[in-house]
Amino acid sequence: MSKSLLLMASVLCTLLLLGCYKSDTTTNGAAPTNKPAPAASTPVPAATASSTQKIGVAECDAYITAYEACVNNKVPAASRAQYNASLAQLRKSWQQLAANPQTRASLAQACKTAHDQAKQSMKTFGCTF
Repeated sequence: MSKSLLLMASVLCTLLLLGCYKSDTTTNGAAPTNKPAPAASTPVPAATASSTQKIGVAECDAYITAYEACVNNKVPAASRAQYNASLAQLRKSWQQLAANPQTRASLAQACKTAHDQAKQSMKTFGCTF
């Protein structure tokens, strides 16, 4: 049973990461402009309220800390909300898995897998994990 939960958690992480990936290519044939992006009306805080909520599994907490730092410091402001929403959903899922003694043991490996996948997928933003 724990292998299936590990697989499910890994698949969920992969889907979340892939769902968050957004290419900056244009499809209308127009040349990209170098105009600066408009300033956000309100600043995005470096840490959200959810960033203080730990999973209680070292690998998961390390992943979330690194991913949040990447999103808040490297991802363009226009995309941050989408990444933060995915991270909040992932954090909630991992907290539920960590609360269950039967799934907690497999969670460390799932978080390590997510961390390794994020190393690759977030390179496009210049993030290092």
